[in-house]
Amino acid sequence: MDETRKVVALGLTILFVLAVVVVVYLLFIRPGDEEPPLQGASPASKAEPDESLAADIPEFPGATLETSDALVRSLVGELSAHPRIGAWLPASDIIPNIAAAVDAVAEGRSPAKQIDFFFPGEPFKVRTARGRDYLDPASYERYAPAAEVFISCSARDCVRFYKGLKPLFQEAYRELGYPDRDFDLTLKQALIELLAVPVVEGDIRLEKKVKTYMFADPVLEGLSEAQKHFLRMGPESVAAVQIKLREMALALGVPAENIPPPKTIAAR
Repeated sequence: MDETRKVVALGLTILFVLAVVVVVYLLFIRPGDEEPPLQGASPASKAEPDESLAADIPEFPGATLETSDALVRSLVGELSAHPRIGAWLPASDIIPNIAAAVDAVAEGRSPAKQIDFFFPGEPFKVRTARGRDYLDPASYERYAPAAEVFISCSARDCVRFYKGLKPLFQEAYRELGYPDRDFDLTLKQALIELLAVPVVEGDIRLEKKVKTYMFADPVLEGLSEAQKHFLRMGPESVAAVQIKLREMALALGVPAENIPPPKTIAAR
């Protein structure tokens, strides 16, 4: 169904999109694949911006958008030792696709158009109880491996490589129709967009639409399209990923007071 594609589009891939320097899109989860359990990341609430980062930004002389795919592939292994990380790169135009996807998330839109090269191996699941429809927690398990890979990446190295590749991201962003806007601002807004998503505990009730579902809770349904897709990864994955996103936001120089604090709410 269309809902399945949208959930995967944001829930899996935008996480690496926001890591930008990883410049990888997340996994195509196939039935039967074995993955280790999700490991929590250390809390980032006490993290401080790394003032030494500016002195450790790599340079890539001669790199162009046309040649950047090979460069990005060569950098991926330095971000995480996870065995799957190098296998989830799109075929081509990595930086332009990521720039477009980050722009979509910053505006609250799904980046499905930029990452339509993979779809989940299992359908979106809905559970019916007492005559009502609920988001089936079994659906969350599809995203746990993706969250694990994401939090295995070094936030500092992600930002460090991004800074080195920034001229290429800026060029790709200009080609999207933003000649005067700094891509840093869009990336930071995308991070904040996902960090504002609450961790929802309990059974999330759904209401059937013509071809898909909507959240019965008006607070959740009022979230942006990007935020609602991220929410559907489940509370454990959302919380773990947000820890890493906060680390990245701080490393990018977002003031701590501008970063949405963790928020947990009960489903209703």
